[in-house]
Amino acid sequence: MLLNLSYNSVDVTEKINAQLGQTFSIKKRAELEGTISPILEIMKASITIHNFLILNPSSTNCTITLRPKGIIICFRAFRETYALPIPYYKLRLNKTFFGNYTLYKDHYYITVLSDTKAAQLFFRKLIDIRSDTPPYFL
Repeated sequence: MLLNLSYNSVDVTEKINAQLGQTFSIKKRAELEGTISPILEIMKASITIHNFLILNPSSTNCTITLRPKGIIICFRAFRETYALPIPYYKLRLNKTFFGNYTLYKDHYYITVLSDTKAAQLFFRKLIDIRSDTPPYFL
């Protein structure tokens, strides 16, 4: 489900926190050396996300935020900020070509370019956290 984050809504915040958990504490963020990815360029996306991205053709960038039970992919489309929350048990992560990662959730997908060292280290961190997290769908 795509969520509009442009307006500070308690309902949207509660949905994200219930699905993915609260943000990491400051101590945990320092141990992880950050929980937000560098800006990643979106190469391809599912049709629903692509329809939002074509509204703002000059900016096809996104960021990924780590949470205890999942990730949030945030991108901007025509003065609005949208988020795709993905719990770890629904996340599929494929490395397609050198520097390209595809993130899947149900019928949504986003292919991002991670050609910098910082982006590659972030995806390594994401894979490590995901492998240490037990499934929460039970």
